[in-house]
Amino acid sequence: MPEVSALHVYPVKSLRATSVRAAVVEPWGLAGDRRWMLVDAVTLRGVTQREQAGLALVSAQLTRGGGLRLSAPGRAPQEVAVPAPGPLERVRLFAAEFDVRPADPAADAWFGELLGTKVRLVHLDEPAVRRPVKPGFSRPGETVSLADGYPLLATSTSSLDALNALIAQGDHAHEGPLPMDRFRPNVVIDHAPAWAEDAWHRVRIGEVVFRAPEPCGRCVVTTTDQASGARGREPLRTLGRFRKVGAKLLFGQNLIPESSGTLHVGDPLTLVE
Repeated sequence: MPEVSALHVYPVKSLRATSVRAAVVEPWGLAGDRRWMLVDAVTLRGVTQREQAGLALVSAQLTRGGGLRLSAPGRAPQEVAVPAPGPLERVRLFAAEFDVRPADPAADAWFGELLGTKVRLVHLDEPAVRRPVKPGFSRPGETVSLADGYPLLATSTSSLDALNALIAQGDHAHEGPLPMDRFRPNVVIDHAPAWAEDAWHRVRIGEVVFRAPEPCGRCVVTTTDQASGARGREPLRTLGRFRKVGAKLLFGQNLIPESSGTLHVGDPLTLVE
């Protein structure tokens, strides 16, 4: 039976993952997942590994009350508290504009020195109202954290094995096999047939029911080695040959919670309806 083999949260969008054995499912995503992000200090647009591959080397651990402890190679750690109530800042992530709270300027300086450019760290204070899920694939009132488009992302180890087999046959076989961290999932599923997630409509994972609105279109972040920040050509080259639907290169399935509960490593996955 398909089951959960790993759970990951990303306290700051585009920074390293934190692996957990259990995670509470909130309507907008896993508790503690992507409630913080970086924005350009001038344009107030989101900054991710698309622009700054070196973010892969930065870790953010959640502290009591939802704050952060930031760390990076060669840098002293930086503690960041959840911002106190105060003025909101309007920022943009892809096509969406919404309000966030700015973090302490000390965090901005820490990241600015690390990246060599001026950025600001911001916090999504009220995910229940700030950012709707992608129009056309959501229901009224559904919201998302600072994830790309949907509350959760699930991937399958069998699909990764199938993709790595295709990469091994291609011009850039030396880049494979790729690890799952390239795809930055929240939930990793073992023992499902390869690519079965493409056809999910509703699934139950443990005690929580999810709707699967559409497979995940992948971007340049998947070509970034999450251990070094170096970029290659895979998996986008192979996804473009074998997994292109319209303009999207597909790997993984997006999920929207329909109920609440807690996910655990080892939870079974079953199809609903």
